[in-house]
Amino acid sequence: MLVLSAADIARVFTVRDAIEADKKAFVMQARGECVVPLRINFDVEGSGGGQSLYMPAHVKGYPAPGGATGVKIVSVYPGNAAKGLPVVPATMVLVDEETGLVEALLDGTELTRLRTGALSGAATEVLAREDARVGALFGTGGQAASQLAAILEARPLAEVRVHDLDPGRREAFIRARRAECEARGCRLVAAASADAAIEGADVIVTVTTSAKPVFDGSRVAAGAHVNGIGSYTPDKAELDPALLVRADRVFVDNLAAVLAEAGDLVMPIKAGSFGPERVAGELGSVLDGSLPGRSSGKEITVFKSVGFAALDVVAAREIVTRAREAGVGRKIDS
Repeated sequence: MLVLSAADIARVFTVRDAIEADKKAFVMQARGECVVPLRINFDVEGSGGGQSLYMPAHVKGYPAPGGATGVKIVSVYPGNAAKGLPVVPATMVLVDEETGLVEALLDGTELTRLRTGALSGAATEVLAREDARVGALFGTGGQAASQLAAILEARPLAEVRVHDLDPGRREAFIRARRAECEARGCRLVAAASADAAIEGADVIVTVTTSAKPVFDGSRVAAGAHVNGIGSYTPDKAELDPALLVRADRVFVDNLAAVLAEAGDLVMPIKAGSFGPERVAGELGSVLDGSLPGRSSGKEITVFKSVGFAALDVVAAREIVTRAREAGVGRKIDS
């Protein structure tokens, strides 16, 4: 059995690799080539608000001629931030298709960070205007750095405004990421308000744990693209229903999962302000050419993701293959 740490994964798997892996998973999901049960998600009593999630998937025929199977075990413990621990720690288990034995264990926290950032990267690459130059990032937690890296990989943004309810955390994030952004020709700007962050923004990313909308959807500029990444339960919504009403095209990663889990859509559908028929479809259908994406520079496009386990399985398979080729990782008796 191969064990891969976060450092091992970083050695063999780049942001671009993660975006391409997510694209593969999106297309296979849209074509019905993935078995992805809804995640198991429950509160852990006595944990101070912790949750435990189990995300299994089987991807048929990938890599050919076999397939890939695995499960990601995720914890969401907001109190970990005060302990200097990851708020969303995870472990990825990859299973051998022929024997059913565990083939590899991967640091799921690093895997999740990369593949979740790549969601915004892939959606931005497919749906944002080619001339997009101004970004806005809501949230500066553990997922924020990969979100920033991925949208910069997708578009040559000249400026990204960063907003967080905690000014100290916002400033620390900007200090930590300034040099790498400037190396790509991008300036990070502290946005003191949500309105300041989205004014004239071409690409907007939300990656927070907020239970309520983090910006005014009526103020989003024409032609903008929005990635809603943070919320993943029916009672939480980062996106303003007003944005969905205004949006010309709304896309999701996994339609069944989003309509069951994403409060961003579940709540306005229940309220009657947005209908499921307004969802244009899954991003994978845009990627494989069976569904049109953006049709003009004036359209507002929205991509809502709750994540699905095939993304983790495809990325894990890519990482394990690369790690073996590079002689990276630690082998242990299973």
